[in-house]
Amino acid sequence: MDSPVLSKGDLKGVWQTRPRRATPVLLLLLSFLCVCACLEEDCVLATVGRPVSLPCFHNELSALKNVSIEWRREDEVVLASTWEEDRNVEEWSVNGATLASDALLTGNLSLMLLTVDPIENEVDYSLVTVAGGNQTSLLCSVCLRSTASFSSPLVHEEAHGEQTTYICSSAGGFPEPTVYWVINGAEEPPEGSVTTQAASDPDSHLYNVTSHLTLSNASVSNVTCVVENRFMNKSLTSTSQGVQPNSEAKDPSEPLWIFSLALCVAVGTMVIAAVVYQIHLDRKSKRLKKEYENSNRGHKRQFPNEGEAEVLKIETDV
Repeated sequence: MDSPVLSKGDLKGVWQTRPRRATPVLLLLLSFLCVCACLEEDCVLATVGRPVSLPCFHNELSALKNVSIEWRREDEVVLASTWEEDRNVEEWSVNGATLASDALLTGNLSLMLLTVDPIENEVDYSLVTVAGGNQTSLLCSVCLRSTASFSSPLVHEEAHGEQTTYICSSAGGFPEPTVYWVINGAEEPPEGSVTTQAASDPDSHLYNVTSHLTLSNASVSNVTCVVENRFMNKSLTSTSQGVQPNSEAKDPSEPLWIFSLALCVAVGTMVIAAVVYQIHLDRKSKRLKKEYENSNRGHKRQFPNEGEAEVLKIETDV
């Protein structure tokens, strides 16, 4: 005996309830809003390597005594189940996919997947009822979106003369991330200063990413690397301070500073020596001048002038 098939008329109440009186414009607007909401709600975000449930609820099926259903991934059947007289008489699945044991009674027909692989990203799953042959009726459609969190980014730097290359790396995430840099807390990197490479691991299909930022040392006090996972709406950051001089790397201005200091010391020494020598000369000159004056005074007392000599001679003759 063939299993009953639900017609579109039977499922009309499941999909939507149409107002009996509404203008065409209002219906178009409501339809647009419903489509947008479904696109947002029906896409299930699953973490790679963890179980996930793809939701589907249909209480109307509990009234049916005999029904066959299939969960499909695109065109591939991942679970098939046949119910007769309110009990599951046959079920098989791929990779351990399951339904609740009382799915038909409760109307909870959600598909449980034991694990999620990145290759299943943006894959559509659908639940259909199956009649004889290939006749099917759609009950649910759910898109599966895979994601995985990246490791905390690590930043290290390599100095090259007056420039420094900052290297940011993160691994084990999905999908391919967006990486960007922030300089000094708010500035964007100069054009052409950033190169980023992301590669998918051939076994796990997860991404590893490395980004290089090359800057002049004089313009940087700190840099921040940001790794963004758009599916998870999550950003991871790591900040590195600007490169500080170390004991092995000498400051290019150090020789000039030493030369300037030595020159100042030499000039200062010469000035001090000149001042001391000048003081010595001044003292010596004063001493010689004083000795010369004392010598002239003694000579005058021994040899008076001619006028005084004649007076003395006259007085003697008289």
